[in-house]
Amino acid sequence: MASKPAAEIIESIGGAGNVVGLTHCATRLRFQLKDASGIDQKAVEAIPVVLGAVPQTGERYQVVIGGAVETVYNDIMALPEMKKLGSDRGSGDSVADMKAAGKAKGPRGKFAGLDTFFEVLSDSFRPILGALLGASLFITFMALMATLGVIPAWNAPGVTLDPSWQFVNLMWQGVFVFLPLMVAYNASKRMGADPWVGFGIMAVVMLPGFTALGKTDGAESVFGGHASVVQIFGLPLTVFDYSSQVFPPLLMAGVLAALTVLLKKIIPSSVQLIFVPFISMLIMIPLTAFLIGPIGVYGGAGLGNFLKSINDFSPFIFAVVIPLAYPFMVPLGLHWPLNAIMLLNIQSLGFDFIQGPMGAWNFACFGATAGVLFLAIREKDRLMKQTATGALAAGLLGGISEPSLYGIHLRFKRIYPRMLIGCLVGGVIIGLGGGVKTSAFVFTSLLTIPAFNNIPLYTIAIAAAFFTAMILVILSGYQTPEQKAEVAAQVAADEAEASKKSAHVAPVAAPVSAGTAHAATATAPSTGTATALATLLATIGSPVAGIVIPLEEVPDPVFSKGIVGPGVGVDPTGDTVYAPAAGKVMVAQPTGHAFGLLLDSGVELLIHVGIDTVNLAGKGFDVKVAAGDRVEAGTPLVTFDRAVIEAAGYSLVTPVLVTNAKKFGSVDQAASGHVEVGSPLIKVAAK
Repeated sequence: MASKPAAEIIESIGGAGNVVGLTHCATRLRFQLKDASGIDQKAVEAIPVVLGAVPQTGERYQVVIGGAVETVYNDIMALPEMKKLGSDRGSGDSVADMKAAGKAKGPRGKFAGLDTFFEVLSDSFRPILGALLGASLFITFMALMATLGVIPAWNAPGVTLDPSWQFVNLMWQGVFVFLPLMVAYNASKRMGADPWVGFGIMAVVMLPGFTALGKTDGAESVFGGHASVVQIFGLPLTVFDYSSQVFPPLLMAGVLAALTVLLKKIIPSSVQLIFVPFISMLIMIPLTAFLIGPIGVYGGAGLGNFLKSINDFSPFIFAVVIPLAYPFMVPLGLHWPLNAIMLLNIQSLGFDFIQGPMGAWNFACFGATAGVLFLAIREKDRLMKQTATGALAAGLLGGISEPSLYGIHLRFKRIYPRMLIGCLVGGVIIGLGGGVKTSAFVFTSLLTIPAFNNIPLYTIAIAAAFFTAMILVILSGYQTPEQKAEVAAQVAADEAEASKKSAHVAPVAAPVSAGTAHAATATAPSTGTATALATLLATIGSPVAGIVIPLEEVPDPVFSKGIVGPGVGVDPTGDTVYAPAAGKVMVAQPTGHAFGLLLDSGVELLIHVGIDTVNLAGKGFDVKVAAGDRVEAGTPLVTFDRAVIEAAGYSLVTPVLVTNAKKFGSVDQAASGHVEVGSPLIKVAAK
């Protein structure tokens, strides 16, 4: 039976009828939708299992889940309304359907072609990430045993291991040796060709018999002894060891996909099952062996040699540039070609020099997440605590950065500069130490540290990157004042709700009055049982004298669209903002532009003085209260200098918003025109 989160995810993106296709990668659900314009991203991210949501071009939408993505994917596909999708679209086989839907919506953007290229590259690797991760831990184990002196250097030329250790060593080789076959299958499937035909074509050049052609009489050694040229029907055939190669199968799959489309146009549908695969193999096997394979090997080697020349010229520059570039490469998918080059380096050079500096980026990313987790725990932010915990576990134990990146860092812009400083610190340390190498393709996590040749240097570098980013995030925070106010209000609501449940009584707000301030009033029922509730009505007075403006006319879409919460705007005629009722100050920004109050009635109120006035950095504001203070109706919160704000070009319109409106039946505007301080402004009715 499908889980509730699965149903909630589908409902939040517009229902099963809005889904054209669904696949998943190591951490994300990847939806192709009919219409992605109406999705409420905050509603999606509020679902417990969701770490984040990422809208994309072409009606595509990604939902970040983390390590449990496959389970959630299976739960979604098990939903009754998704059965049809599971049979003809949800499996990801119907690429044509998704392309058709994309074309129906028109152009996907200026860089849509490049976006699609990297998406294809990603989809060619994502199904085998689990196998790669598992194999990398076997490699790390072998490296650790060699470091401890239990076995000799297992990957050194001429070293013979005991049969028992040889067997252990074989456990990872099955994945990496036959990696081209896995990539050929995935890439062919993703591009609309028969994946098993692609698999079979690539398998030919990996047969022992094909490799043996390079050892026959008359074969000429080339490519530094890594290949041989032999004459086949008078044509030169370059014979390579295609183990671990990824560029040849990717190129082969692209050509095969184009050929498949052409053949299906020419060959009658009644005989396509036989002749499309046959003619495809007849053409593609020689083409791959003679042309595509060598082009892929030489092209990949060229990219690898270019990066190696940079590293040879200045290991310091290389070690600094790589971790600083990765935070921008990963969201664009540009890291996939580098992963392919890492594999090629190990196959051709016997080691890789990219993964060490890459570790500085990964651990700076994880450190920033740890900083967010620390703040979430301190601030009792339940949702962010859940997101950061899952992302940090995926990072430190699996070396996977996507949950951190998509679930947190790309959502909060303040994180990136702090994380980049961590990347820089880690990269500088690796560069000053002369660089770090590894003889295996591993995911840079705590578990794979022994796979690197200079363990002390690498450990110091990633620790420095991690703690630098973490400390900077903790010290400076990661949220804007508005985000802080919203979180504080939600936390206060959770605490109030918990308090109500534990006491088993209904909340009643005490009437208060102060000067001209009207009381925020509430009426509670009188019943035979403490838990029986009648209608509760709270009238919230205006915190400032001025002209009432409907919320939709507030000159900031974040407020006018009700994203933060319902309420009204007030264009002040006075210069002082007061507490509209008795309660507690949850947030009091030192800049004076925003205040979050938890009123005794249970209403959480955000008072935002002016639009974009945070940019004044406190200039023109005199704050009268601090977070944690107890206030009564009429207590001054802040005095502002109208001239300073207007001279800076900012609007004085002050949104007054109820941020926990879901706990009430309705939130309505109670006045229009001019209001005095304390005049009824908002009416809140309980459910």
